Amino acid sequence: MAVKELSANLNAEGLKVGIVVSRFNDFLTKQLLEGSLDCLMRHGARETAITVVWVPGSNESPLAIEKMAATGKFNALI
Repeated sequence: MAVKELSANLNAEGLKVGIVVSRFNDFLTKQLLEGSLDCLMRHGARETAITVVWVPGSNESPLAIEKMAATGKFNALI
């Protein structure tokens, strides 16, 4: 049986990215944020093109993402 594999050329150059992070369990979420920032930077994202929004908990994340998406300013949201 042949396995299909899909892969992409990861390139974040020129992208505006928004990241929503929960303050709850910040000892974990800070590390997740650092990993996201590191990955974006290694793939060409500019630091000035990344916006980080802190919310109280995970319940507020969908609303923050929705509000950010409605602005039309971001190419990707995490």
